[in-house]
Amino acid sequence: MTTLEGLQAPDFTLRNEKGEEVSLHQFAGKEYVLLYFYPKDATPGCTTEACDFRDMHESFRDLNAVILGVSPDGERAHTKFIEKHGLPFSLLIDEDHAVSEAYGVWVLKKMYGKEYMGIERSTFLIDPTGTVIKEWRKVKVKGHVEDALVTLRELVTAQ
Repeated sequence: MTTLEGLQAPDFTLRNEKGEEVSLHQFAGKEYVLLYFYPKDATPGCTTEACDFRDMHESFRDLNAVILGVSPDGERAHTKFIEKHGLPFSLLIDEDHAVSEAYGVWVLKKMYGKEYMGIERSTFLIDPTGTVIKEWRKVKVKGHVEDALVTLRELVTAQ
């Protein structure tokens, strides 16, 4: 997959855990969007990542950024995940993985000798003009959210 950095982020409209439609363009001209793709609700790595974003949510808000998580899970799974861990941001439903494909994160994965298609943990920082200004692919959870926050802080303070 070629990089999306410097390009317009693929626009999308997905339902969130409440059945509401959320579109990337609704944040245009107003906020940064930290769009993170993760494989599955309530799995160890995904839970750690979501809780790290939760714990730093206010710091992202202070920098005028909204956090949106995306996975193929449905409303019930997202709602349970949010309630169990007190997540203060929306999780979007990409059941047909069209948005994941548009961002190049729907990939062939291997586990225990089996191959299958799934989400490669990735994060995209999108500025208020809709441009991808930073992408992290094949994310390792430990330290990732802190790295994203530092990147955003440096960007905002440089303006």
